[in-house]
Amino acid sequence: MSLIDAFLLLIAILQLVPCMVILIQVLFAYMPNKLSNVNLAEDKVIAVLIPAHNESSGIIATLNSIQSQLRPQDRILVVADNCTDDTAEVAEKNGAEVIRRHDSKNRGKGYALDFGLRHLTENSPDVVVVIDADCLLEVNALNQLAANALHLGRPVQALYLMYAKRNDLKSKIAEFAWCVKNLVRPLGYVNLGLPCQLMGTGMAFPWATISNANLANSNIVEDMKLGIDLSIAGTPPVFYPQSKVTSFFPVASEVQTGQKVRWEHGHLAMILEEFPKLFAHAILKRDVNLLAMAFDLAVPPLALLVMLLFGYAGITGAILVLYDVGHIAFQLTLFSLAGLTSAIAIAWWGWGKKIISLATLLLVPIYIILKIPNYFKFLLKRQKTWNKTERD
Repeated sequence: MSLIDAFLLLIAILQLVPCMVILIQVLFAYMPNKLSNVNLAEDKVIAVLIPAHNESSGIIATLNSIQSQLRPQDRILVVADNCTDDTAEVAEKNGAEVIRRHDSKNRGKGYALDFGLRHLTENSPDVVVVIDADCLLEVNALNQLAANALHLGRPVQALYLMYAKRNDLKSKIAEFAWCVKNLVRPLGYVNLGLPCQLMGTGMAFPWATISNANLANSNIVEDMKLGIDLSIAGTPPVFYPQSKVTSFFPVASEVQTGQKVRWEHGHLAMILEEFPKLFAHAILKRDVNLLAMAFDLAVPPLALLVMLLFGYAGITGAILVLYDVGHIAFQLTLFSLAGLTSAIAIAWWGWGKKIISLATLLLVPIYIILKIPNYFKFLLKRQKTWNKTERD
């Protein structure tokens, strides 16, 4: 094998890995779910922590969805973080305990969560459940999240789904992609007894697990970073799909695009920065959970992965025709494309038909083309700082 052949093959293998991870996760998502309900002891205390920045327009609905599930000893703590509206006053009028944080230099959800945890230290609960201020907690979700976190002694992640208010191509494909990422893939992992990534909301933590966590940072995907840190510390998160949290994508196209850019740039940065460390820890500790987390982290946004595979198939195909090298790399790339296409099709059949029609799904190439500028921005002008998603 020539040096060029080896180089082309290496790149093909690197692309094969995330495709096989997705395919395995999707296939095992069809397995019967073995998770069982756990009763929460009557003397245990839940603190629901809500970081909020200028959320007065939607926080009432969030509070209402939580308050109906609270017991007398439980509490809701809203961190009004650098607010310039009446979020704090609205939350107080609707029964929440509120603390105000003002720090224009240290901005971001991580700082708000850290501020809230330090406040809770004065009268620490048994479990902390983090809910975003624009999310609704579905019926009977709270106690089961808390009970499982205490039972397992690990973070527990609820099912977090986002819905599209519009029926345009971009919105419906985004909703389907979100379903694959936040439902299908972690469901496959939990059926295999493996951990999941944290998703930013609907997260339950035993106090002993979260009280010393490093949260005071401006990482734009602070949830993913926290899940990795806790996994390395020996407490990888567990997916619990029986508890559900929901929210909506922004209606304004430019706002939705900005939100996706932040998530995707943050995810790509995490792959570059955290995958080598996580993989090394997994090998050194011989830890299957860490290895599973590393492989899951290595899966880039689906649109980017499809784009890379088609692009590389074109490149290796051209090299094969012109120079008669790269046979195995070209075949392996086609195999990766087939595996990823199968995974998407299987996921659509099982979970996506209610979200997106087959005709719309076939228009995915147009959606991918529209996203190309976002990925060039990652190379040329990466988003590194936290910014709030404007609400409708």
